Amino acid sequence: MSKLVRRLVPLQVAAFLQGVGFWVPVEKLFMTGIGFDAATIGVMAAAYAALVPGVEVISGILADRWSRRGVLVVAGVAMFASVLIGGLSHNVLTYIVAALVLGIYFAMYSGTVEAMVYDTVLEETGGSTAYERQIGRIRLIESIALVLSALAGGWIAAGAGARLTYFLTLPFVVVSLLALAAFREPHLHETSERSPLREHLHVTYAAITRRGRLIPIAAASVMAALLLQAIFEFGPLWLIALSASPVLYGPFWAGLVSTLGVGGLLAGRLRLDKPPHVVLVVMAMLLACLTMTTSHNLGALTAAMITLTLLLVIAGIHLSRLLHDAVPSTIRTGVASGISAVSWIFFLPFALGFGAVSNEYGVYTAGWMITAAAALAGAGLIWVVARPVAEPAEPLEATEATAASEAEQHAVLRTAA
Repeated sequence: MSKLVRRLVPLQVAAFLQGVGFWVPVEKLFMTGIGFDAATIGVMAAAYAALVPGVEVISGILADRWSRRGVLVVAGVAMFASVLIGGLSHNVLTYIVAALVLGIYFAMYSGTVEAMVYDTVLEETGGSTAYERQIGRIRLIESIALVLSALAGGWIAAGAGARLTYFLTLPFVVVSLLALAAFREPHLHETSERSPLREHLHVTYAAITRRGRLIPIAAASVMAALLLQAIFEFGPLWLIALSASPVLYGPFWAGLVSTLGVGGLLAGRLRLDKPPHVVLVVMAMLLACLTMTTSHNLGALTAAMITLTLLLVIAGIHLSRLLHDAVPSTIRTGVASGISAVSWIFFLPFALGFGAVSNEYGVYTAGWMITAAAALAGAGLIWVVARPVAEPAEPLEATEATAASEAEQHAVLRTAA
């Protein structure tokens, strides 16, 4: 076992434990039992989508200036509180509070793990070549936890009720915090002299908006993240529309979340830097979306959603590497969190619109919104591959010193390796 692999083991253990969510596959079933309908589900999704962007930007800056491991611990505490409140909920309002707290978890977690893995790879190897493989392993581990807990959650809900699934999840969250405490955090993001917060914010914003290569990456990342969130948030509504048995929710959700692991394994093997491959991926995404808007066969619908999520996961990992390659470590989490925040801002009106259309005209009509989002995500991927790979990033005066410092660090690491 290499030093890099050994160092990432505590993070992998934490990822597995936080991936255990017995309640997740039956959440929509539980929600309809306490008074939710398609419209209020959309309102709930929009509520935490409104909360996440602000928290995400703050957490990204905090992770870059304080501790990325500390931010993940705070995220784990938020997850514990959310699951506990959700399990105790008996009405719509209380459950929306649980969703808002879960939004804090999403905001604190998003981008932080990727930045930690990327910087750990840089510290241990001196380059980013192994990043896709290592983040893919973590996605696989998360997927295994999600699949196993999804299958178990469906059977638990069928035998003992959906509420119990929430309380059985809590011990796993607690142990995950202990695993995080054992992880040795990389320190590439730390500098000997901290810049003022206002300057840090300016540099982070400028990195997103002024670097020509980063703009198409950001656009594609935003649309892919929005679409992936929409599938996970609203996908179970197709099961409700088809009056599927509660037992089927577990296998359905297991199939969806398994794409996180399979996508992690395939990331880097499917060459999305080649235009023909990107075109095929976009066509497959659109075909899957058309199936979701026309088919009333649960098997075909499940296959279509799995295909769509798998391709989005692969694309997301590819875009993640391009993003991290384009910015220095001192602002890496802030940039990633800023882009993720934009995706949540776009998701807010999408969630409200999807919930309203689904409630008024049915989930199949609302499915055309997902098709439109897939078309935009596909256009973003084509935009990325159409840009010259060797295009240099536009220099930013405020980051020249930190970028030079990071380059020196990387040179030392490469020499040591």
